[in-house]
Amino acid sequence: MASVHPYLHFSGRAEEAFNLYKSAFGTEFTVFQRYSDIPSGGQEDSANRVLHVSLPIGGGTMILGGDVPASYPDVSGNNTFVSVSAETEEEAKHLYETLSAGGTVMMPLEKTFFAPLFCMFRDRFGTQWMVTLDN
Repeated sequence: MASVHPYLHFSGRAEEAFNLYKSAFGTEFTVFQRYSDIPSGGQEDSANRVLHVSLPIGGGTMILGGDVPASYPDVSGNNTFVSVSAETEEEAKHLYETLSAGGTVMMPLEKTFFAPLFCMFRDRFGTQWMVTLDN
């Protein structure tokens, strides 16, 4: 069965926030990437922002997050996604097709440099989702 992890977006304060979370939970980051780590370059004005960070908090649950690019509007109040890690390609496709129906797709389900499949969308009820097929 799929696992669910909260995904938090920030407008330039992800590193500060996640350092607080790290100290609170007493764990270490399993992933910490900046926009400057993107192989194709990334946005110059966002190079030092956090692209993605993963922090285990116990019981197999992780808090995931990062900063939006500097060119995006402030995401305060719009910064939370439910992040689902699918176990199979079929499960990822089913979750994407079912949950995104009637909603707004921000990024369709596709291969990325960091995962075999990934997507982002807002469902028809306003909940924001990310689905990732784990490596």
